[in-house]
Amino acid sequence: MNPNVVLPLGSSILSFIFAILLIDQWRERRRPYQLIWAIGMLWYGVSAGTEFLGGFAGWNETLYRVWYLVGAVWVAGWLGLGTVYLLRRTRFGYAFAFSLFLAGLFTFLAQMRYQYDNSGIAPYVYFGIAIVVAAGIVSLSARGSERWADLAGRVVVGGTILSVFLMATATIPAPGYAIDPQTHIPVGTLFPGYIRLLTPFFNVTGAFALGLGALYSAYVFMPKRRLIRYSLSRGQGPASYLRNLAVAVVAIPVNFAASLPDAAVALLRGRLNSRVPATILIAIGALIPAITSGLNRFGSTTVFFVGEFLGVLFLFLGYLVSIEVMQTIRVPFTRIVLRTRQVEA
Repeated sequence: MNPNVVLPLGSSILSFIFAILLIDQWRERRRPYQLIWAIGMLWYGVSAGTEFLGGFAGWNETLYRVWYLVGAVWVAGWLGLGTVYLLRRTRFGYAFAFSLFLAGLFTFLAQMRYQYDNSGIAPYVYFGIAIVVAAGIVSLSARGSERWADLAGRVVVGGTILSVFLMATATIPAPGYAIDPQTHIPVGTLFPGYIRLLTPFFNVTGAFALGLGALYSAYVFMPKRRLIRYSLSRGQGPASYLRNLAVAVVAIPVNFAASLPDAAVALLRGRLNSRVPATILIAIGALIPAITSGLNRFGSTTVFFVGEFLGVLFLFLGYLVSIEVMQTIRVPFTRIVLRTRQVEA
């Protein structure tokens, strides 16, 4: 069986199933992040679906445009935005602002390194937007405002609308698509630079938000050893707050690593909050396709479809593992309950 057909088909089917479950959950609970994640998984399914059709029946320009627009630009951005809304009441805004700045910087440096054709002023504009929005998010987060998530949402929605216009007006040379001659996996080399540079802008931001957000959630709910202490209480003075914020950048990963042995013991004893393994699985699901998509961008396409399938698989497993999320398992869009699990305190 052709892996260029089977793997994208599996990714697409699993993504659509996941999206259906998320939409059904949103109907019951009306949490914004559930709907946003559902949209992200729909994009995941559409993108993998174009790959399946391309591998099965052959590529054409329409499939190629949809594949790049939805898969390379939208998927990570929308999944990351779901995490933003999940964690909007926490101090995760600082991490998201950092990831946005990093995305803008990477976009600018990618143009400096590879000199994509027809980029124009796009790398400067994208980097400028990243700096301004990151500063706005930091400012709102420092004041304890949840509106930083809305600012992030406007960037993702605005970028999505802009990308549709850019893709619709872009000229693609014949034959209208490009695939790796050895692996027959699509690559984005035919798109003008101003479109190609949208990819790191969305993907770095979205992947960091999804992955770091998952690890942050795991850290919150796992038994912790605080080798390095800090306080982000907003009652302290500005100088003290900034000093503690700088310490937190080091303290959180160090404390997270130090807490892993206790978390493993709690898992073996059945005392670990289900959110911890669930969010770690989600972080793995964010990391794998981020790596393989990056390799695809730089010319190594061999594991692209494998990474895509493993990504949605780990995301889905993380969703299923969480007892809090799946406390009542029922047939979607019905009241038929298949199984009920006890909700953790």
